[in-house]
Amino acid sequence: MKTDIGRRKDEHLDLASTEAVAFRGRSTLLEEVTLIHESLPELAVDELDLTTDVFGKRLRAPLLIASMTGGTERAGAINRDLAAVAEARGYALGLGSQRAMQKDAGVAETFRVRDVAKSVLLFGNIGVVQAREQETRALASLVEDVGADALFVHMNPAQEIVQAGGDRDFRGGLAALARLVRELGVPVVAKETGCGISAGLARRLADVGITTVDVSGAGGTSWVAVETLRASGTPRGLGETLWDWGTPTAVSVAWCARAGLVPFATGGIKTGLDVARALALGAHLAGIARPVLQAWTEGGRDGVERFFDRVEAELRAVMLLTGSRTPEALRRAPKLLGAELERWLALDAPGR
Repeated sequence: MKTDIGRRKDEHLDLASTEAVAFRGRSTLLEEVTLIHESLPELAVDELDLTTDVFGKRLRAPLLIASMTGGTERAGAINRDLAAVAEARGYALGLGSQRAMQKDAGVAETFRVRDVAKSVLLFGNIGVVQAREQETRALASLVEDVGADALFVHMNPAQEIVQAGGDRDFRGGLAALARLVRELGVPVVAKETGCGISAGLARRLADVGITTVDVSGAGGTSWVAVETLRASGTPRGLGETLWDWGTPTAVSVAWCARAGLVPFATGGIKTGLDVARALALGAHLAGIARPVLQAWTEGGRDGVERFFDRVEAELRAVMLLTGSRTPEALRRAPKLLGAELERWLALDAPGR
């Protein structure tokens, strides 16, 4: 019999594989990043080098299959297929929240993918509220159980306040992150889940020793929307009001880069052009979730492979057309920012 968490995870998968949970009016603002065309790039396509080093591992492309799921048989099948794709293509992979395996040891196997992803940069995952309530050694055990290289600690207050039975006390999160940075023994990445990271929080995270963030900004999947569609009564009304809540991905990436953090750009990334725009703003990896789940739903592992064939081809094309041989060169590429993105960034402009 499925646990309550198991039922919720499968409902999340059902909803997240559709367009019903997209932001309605707020975009990532990545469309407001215009990269400047170079007609004489002095590059050959074969010279392009997408390799990226993160936490001591070399990826063959700056791509992260972003955290999605775990905790049910279906989720386990998805995780294993995505892990195999990440291994074959040299990407990073994030696991879904491991809270489920703490609640029910019987589902732990749905998170264990090291046998098919021996060299992958693998991220474990736990909520910041759960991290606050547990000793470091318990979280270290979670990391060790799945063979993770680093731990995502996710922050999702907007989702929780709409979710029936969700967390309501978010005090002590920054202290929990600081403790884990000191004690865990593997890198700790602060991760949002679709509402972005503000400039002020970016600085506070840097102050307690966090070096890397997954911004998971607004404009992609709204987890408020996911919980809204599962809710009824007052929570559903609250979710309708907050459906588009959050800071756009492009803004969060730029703010986190300004704060000296290494940003992963997740939230609404759909194409190689999105990846390139995120890198140009300072991202080191681009994470993709819902489009990957949709590709898997439609075509299994082969569908995911075809999706990433397209993303990589688009990214390579943009790199060539901007004269950028490497992701680092793309981060230095000239760009023009649109008025709305500039307006957001001016809220925390240097020297203001």
